[in-house]
Amino acid sequence: MFDHFQIDMLRLVVLSFFLSSYWTSVKSQNATHAANFDSPSVFQVTQPVDHSEGPIWDGRKSILYFVDIHSGRVLSYNYNTKKVNFITLKGAVTPVIPAKNNENILIVGVDRSLVALEWDGEKELGSQRTLTTVSQQFPQSRFNDGKADKQGRVWIGTMGFENPQTRSLDANQGMLYKMTKDTLISPKVEVAPVNISNGLCWNKANNKMYYIDSPTRKVVEYDFDEEKGDISNPRIAVDITKFPYVTGNPDGMTIDQDDNLWIALYYGGSVIKANPRNGQLLQVVPIPARDVTSVIWGGPNLDILFVTTSRFHLSDTERKMYPAAGSVFAVTNLNQKGLVPNFADLVNSVRRANLIAEIILNTNELFAPTVSNEVVSYAPVSSNTNNNPQTRTVERADVPFWMTMLNTIRSIF
Repeated sequence: MFDHFQIDMLRLVVLSFFLSSYWTSVKSQNATHAANFDSPSVFQVTQPVDHSEGPIWDGRKSILYFVDIHSGRVLSYNYNTKKVNFITLKGAVTPVIPAKNNENILIVGVDRSLVALEWDGEKELGSQRTLTTVSQQFPQSRFNDGKADKQGRVWIGTMGFENPQTRSLDANQGMLYKMTKDTLISPKVEVAPVNISNGLCWNKANNKMYYIDSPTRKVVEYDFDEEKGDISNPRIAVDITKFPYVTGNPDGMTIDQDDNLWIALYYGGSVIKANPRNGQLLQVVPIPARDVTSVIWGGPNLDILFVTTSRFHLSDTERKMYPAAGSVFAVTNLNQKGLVPNFADLVNSVRRANLIAEIILNTNELFAPTVSNEVVSYAPVSSNTNNNPQTRTVERADVPFWMTMLNTIRSIF
């Protein structure tokens, strides 16, 4: 028989063993949780809108600009205050690109027109000026995605009319335009025909440009001449059809410091990371929305991946399944950073300073010789047997004289 002292000692030993085992278990669980916290984390940073798109980070103000296409709203998310402000324009709005030389000017696509407007991201909308209107031959088309290159040239694409009820698309009615200060009256068509002009970005060395025509499910790489702003030698860099466990069409796109592409998948519920040098899929980041529209790096260290989403094509039942669809999300812990975004260098002021000088400037191209039979490249919807997009010869989309005059008048007033 044990005496009381021995029983107490036995109890102490058992208790010590239990506490030791419990502490080891807690430490093990904490270690596991800590490891999980190092994995990508997704945060909802705005309330849902109908179709958020076109995010662009402006580090000068710590503001993320984006649009709600069909409502005509341009929105701003202030990283420091977490507040969202917006202005409303008349028409389908996308993209939004801050101006290089004036942080209170935004370049915005409204239907088929490119508009310069005054807005600081917080106060009321200021002055507006239409810079140009494109694609007269496709009156139901509209601007879709666009960005500026390092020189401030704006690359902006259109898409054919999409029936909101049937989701049918008028194919081959889009184009990718390049716009500069000197070509606003008659912007150059760089890629045509296009179905849904989407994701644009440039690599770190600025000698490659990447571009998406969404229904093709491919990312095309072009050689890029930074000085001239010319693209050439297209090849398929990433083919989404080769990823058996990835669904949806590639939409908006950005690039990181290692020149890997981050691609939003519409109808795919995720953002993917791909290596354009070998076409390999590197990572899949699930997003709590079925239709993921675009991505951009932002935050003070450019290490937060902001993701826009849509609920536009969701049924009432599907909206209940994806209650956060239409929100902007922030993805952290990706162990990667992006490149500094480029801003547009098209105008320095929305208001005209010298009317006569601007009339002369904006009519320079009216009587310039045009080039016909210009060879442009495009990625067709049908798949190719080789790794290169087809090329075709098309007539340049010359703007009629009367429309050029109208564009000139619009840009002046």
